[in-house]
Amino acid sequence: MLDLAHEQPELQPIHFQTAFDGAMEMYADLETVADYLQHHQGWFCRCAQPMTAEPLGEHGYILIIGKFGALGFEVKPKMAVILEPPQDGRYLMHTVPLPDEPFLGYEVDYQAVMVLDEIPRSQAGEGLEKVYRKQGLTELPESIVKVQWQLRLDVAVAFPKYIHKLPLKLIQRTGDRLLAEIIRQVSPRLTYKVQQDFHHRFGLPLPPKSGRVFYRVGSSEDEETEENEPEQA
Repeated sequence: MLDLAHEQPELQPIHFQTAFDGAMEMYADLETVADYLQHHQGWFCRCAQPMTAEPLGEHGYILIIGKFGALGFEVKPKMAVILEPPQDGRYLMHTVPLPDEPFLGYEVDYQAVMVLDEIPRSQAGEGLEKVYRKQGLTELPESIVKVQWQLRLDVAVAFPKYIHKLPLKLIQRTGDRLLAEIIRQVSPRLTYKVQQDFHHRFGLPLPPKSGRVFYRVGSSEDEETEENEPEQA
């Protein structure tokens, strides 16, 4: 972990947090879905677009998310993540220090976990039968896989002195809101692209919007997942 206080000893970093939960449906058996997710080298960089993703070792990636700013302060978030091999059906993803990078003025602690559950067709979201019929398929799956995930994010930012002159509550509220907005822009799009890539690869119908769930934990705000999804071809 980087010692942010050491970089600016007179100023303490300010932490911002956000948390999201979500789920996506995969119209295949548990073994097929698990094998696909485990071999992420074949889809992660492609599905991460428009983020820039570069491989880092066998199970990691360096992500450049884009440029964001508020209160006259801009940052281009960059982080290194590891997708751990599954253990007991749990897929963990977490940050590691960026290799050979100077101090960027912030530190990201990203923790996510995915769990796969095989559920009967009757418990799937609405629209399964419709998308199968639309593709000319009459035989429906007896069961599907529901991928449920949790995401927790903490970012510590070492702001310049002029930012610290602002009220702390304003800085905290603005930073938390911006952090949540970044996740809203990135996560639903990644979910959609992974679903699209998987079902296209296996010649399966793409689940409708009801097959994707995304919401901010501890927030009363309504989350719209589809506004940041690419249009279907």
